[in-house]
Amino acid sequence: MCGRFTITVDLEDLRVYLEEHYQIQDLKQSFDLPRFNVSPGQDVITIINDGAKNRVGTLRWGLVPSFAKDEKIGYQMINAKAETLHSKPSFLPSFTSKRCVILADSFYEWKRMDGEKQPMRIQKKDEKIFPMAGLWSTFVKPDGSKLHTCTIITTEGNALMKDIHDRMPVILDDDAMKTWLNPRITNLYELSQLLKPYDSNRMKAYAVSTFVNASKNESPDCIKPLR
Repeated sequence: MCGRFTITVDLEDLRVYLEEHYQIQDLKQSFDLPRFNVSPGQDVITIINDGAKNRVGTLRWGLVPSFAKDEKIGYQMINAKAETLHSKPSFLPSFTSKRCVILADSFYEWKRMDGEKQPMRIQKKDEKIFPMAGLWSTFVKPDGSKLHTCTIITTEGNALMKDIHDRMPVILDDDAMKTWLNPRITNLYELSQLLKPYDSNRMKAYAVSTFVNASKNESPDCIKPLR
C-alpha cells in the first residue's frame, strides 16, 4: 500500500517541474511546501487533464465515490489495487474517465524486522519528483457543497520493495503519464498495461526514525537517515 509520502521541494522547484513535464506555465495557486509526512485526509498536489490542457491543484487524499453514503469512507480508500480497478464499482467510473497523478518525491513503507515495524523511505535514485497514478471523484455533500478526492493506485512490489512490502504505488514515466492523463483514452486494457512496478534499478531505500509514524510530525526529521 501507500499510506504516507513526501514532496520536499520548494515552490520554485515545483514550478520548473510542472512547466517541463506538464506544460503548466501559470501557477495560479500556492502550495504548502515542502512536505515531509503527507497523510490520508490531507490535500495533495494533483494533475488532471481537462481535455485541452493539464491543470494542477489539490484533491483530498481518500477517494469518496459519488454514490457514497458518508464521506468518511475516504479513509478506507486511500489506495486502489491496479489488478481490480475494472471490477470495483467504487473505482471503475474514475478508472474510465477521472484519472489523475499525485506528485511525490518519496513514499514511506514499514518493514517488519525482529517483530517490529521499521519505517523506510523509498525514492528514485535521482531524488526527483515523480507522478503516482491516481483516480479522482467528486462527492456532493448534503449541504450541496462539493468534495473532490483522490486515491493512489498500487501494484505488486518490485525487486527493491519485495524486501520491504509486497505493494508499492504505481510510478509513471513521462510517456505513461501522458497516456494515463489523456481523457480520450478509455480502453481499460490499454490503461491497465501502464500500471506496472517501477524499475527497481532506478530506486533506493533507507531506514528513518519512527518519528514519522505520527502523522502530526511534519519536519525534516522525518527523512533523516537512521544511524
